[in-house]
Amino acid sequence: MPNNQITADEAVKMTSLYRNEKENILSDPFKGKNILCISETFDRSAFDALLAQEDCVSVRIYYGMDDQLQVHAIAVGANSTNQDILTSVGLSAATTDGVII
Repeated sequence: MPNNQITADEAVKMTSLYRNEKENILSDPFKGKNILCISETFDRSAFDALLAQEDCVSVRIYYGMDDQLQVHAIAVGANSTNQDILTSVGLSAATTDGVII
């Protein structure tokens, strides 16, 4: 698994660029509506439960949108074969066996 760490300087550069440009990547009808968040906070217990799943070796982040058109991060575990830990029919299933945060 690759090392995903970056330096603090890289993080500041990347987050600053995002904050400055996030409205520019939106179509005009979506600008100024607070669609793209700056950050989200998750409890440690949520990630502990996700990582405690059998054969969970990594975390995969998806992006979704709520009914108010706000973008949110959705985290799922991935196993040693790089598959999401969900039901066999995937994220669109009504119920899952895996933890999703």
